[in-house]
Amino acid sequence: MGCVSSSPGRSRRAPGYEDPAVLASQTSFTVNEVEALYELYKKLSYSIFKDGLIHKEEFQLALFRTSKGPSLFADRVFDLFDLKRNGVIEFGEFVRSLSIFHPKAPESDKTAFAFKLYDLRGTGYIEKEELRELVVALLDESDLCLSDSAVEEIVDNTFSQADSNGDDRIDPKEWEEFVKKNPASLRNMSLPYLQDITTAFPSFVMHSEVDDYSGISK
Repeated sequence: MGCVSSSPGRSRRAPGYEDPAVLASQTSFTVNEVEALYELYKKLSYSIFKDGLIHKEEFQLALFRTSKGPSLFADRVFDLFDLKRNGVIEFGEFVRSLSIFHPKAPESDKTAFAFKLYDLRGTGYIEKEELRELVVALLDESDLCLSDSAVEEIVDNTFSQADSNGDDRIDPKEWEEFVKKNPASLRNMSLPYLQDITTAFPSFVMHSEVDDYSGISK
């Protein structure tokens, strides 16, 4: 197999490389868009470790333009992109995960991804503490500051709408119903410029006004 070049040369294929035509057939991207994503992938995967794989530090640097300190939100998104659970993101995982944010991706895929994002413990339910933790993390990444009481209001308001059986947790079915009634909760699950992807990394941190936080409308 040989050793990986220290720079993202055109003749080398990154570990986990998959045929753009195959990836296009399995995602919402065209072949040309997948090829553009590969150029972006190479740029990211050689930014720090230079091994053709995207590590968490490289992902955070691309996502937030900083590698300082731990970030719950960056960690959570990275974990969901890391489909093989091996601590790195390969090219196929990168494309398949980004496809969920394509405007043409099925809403059911966006809904399921958002549920997993909030289900921090992986229990199959969203609990109040998980929601609270991620809301605080999202506010922090968006440079917004709300009081503890305002955060509690967001959590309580969301649960009052979503927790239809009153068991203090939100299951996937309840989440689906909540999303149908509150489509703004998936607002950041669609990134329009993925339809015309370039070599600029899509930003998942959207700066919103405080008024947007009536429920999980981040």
